[in-house]
Amino acid sequence: MVRKIIHIDMDCFYAAVEMRDNPELKHVPMAVGGNGPRSVLSTSNYIARQYGVRSAMPNAKAFMLCPDLIIVNGRMDVYKEISVKIRAIFQKYTDLIEPLSLDEAYLDVTDSKHCQGSATLIAEQIRQDIFDELNLTASAGIAPNKFLAKIASDENKPNGQCVITPDKVNDFVEKMSLSKIPGVGKVTFEKLKAHGLEFGRDVIAYEKSELINKFGKLGISLWHKCHGVDNREVVTSRIRKSVGVERTFAHDINSVEELSEYMHEKLIPELKRRSESYLQTRDISKLGVKVKFKDFHQTTKEFKHHSFDDDIFNQLLQEALARGEGKAVRLLGVHIGLGEEADEQHQFELEL
Repeated sequence: MVRKIIHIDMDCFYAAVEMRDNPELKHVPMAVGGNGPRSVLSTSNYIARQYGVRSAMPNAKAFMLCPDLIIVNGRMDVYKEISVKIRAIFQKYTDLIEPLSLDEAYLDVTDSKHCQGSATLIAEQIRQDIFDELNLTASAGIAPNKFLAKIASDENKPNGQCVITPDKVNDFVEKMSLSKIPGVGKVTFEKLKAHGLEFGRDVIAYEKSELINKFGKLGISLWHKCHGVDNREVVTSRIRKSVGVERTFAHDINSVEELSEYMHEKLIPELKRRSESYLQTRDISKLGVKVKFKDFHQTTKEFKHHSFDDDIFNQLLQEALARGEGKAVRLLGVHIGLGEEADEQHQFELEL
């Protein structure tokens, strides 16, 4: 049976809430973030995005791109309250809901009887309900699987939707830029293009074994996605098992000292910030370091430990780098494992 999956994604959620509650912000470039010297933006409105302002961007860089940018402090309690109301709207149409963050979720409406069983009409009605009840807009993607639904939800933003019917999957994937695939950032996309891989049709033309030899796990993922294969089900109960931060470098790095300095000055402080809310009710179960080398092969080293420890992170980094036998590094990440918790946690997470 062909599944009917909807991916709902609120439009610049935090910024939209602030503009709704303060109409003076509607027609100026604005963003949500902190005021500290090392603060980064959580999100920005579409006016600011025209200047190149993006989430996870340092404030200083954002002001260089847009000197008139207005940054307001985030109100997480308000965003969480609204997220609960959005979830209640989803539940009117299906019980199969997989929240990804406060502002997006997958819905499986395969067996829903609403709107004559039309996933397209259900998505339209959900978006209308969100606007009528909360005065906010959302975009939607409708497709036979989660991957395609997520890609589709970004096609007609803001306040639009895109439908990929089963008979249109091949055509959509063939024309799809690989840059749209989650996890394929600018640096990865440029390296893929260097191998002649820019669109889905380019991956389809490759042998699966050749993709795996060149790109490892990334090759497997590309092959499946560009053949429209995604058998993941909508998971209605999620308990976060870890919190992590990672960065893909603009240029491959060979220096161990430079990698260590970046890990301690940038990644670990950000990891502590992201994990703060989880650690109020849960314990650290392990520490980990992830390294992806210039040839796209990656490795992860972990150690069971119950607190942040710089010496352990150092050791894990050294052991991970040793596996590369001198190869330059294109991505570095750190993470912690989380112990058991009774209540499910949902927390917005930015990608660096």
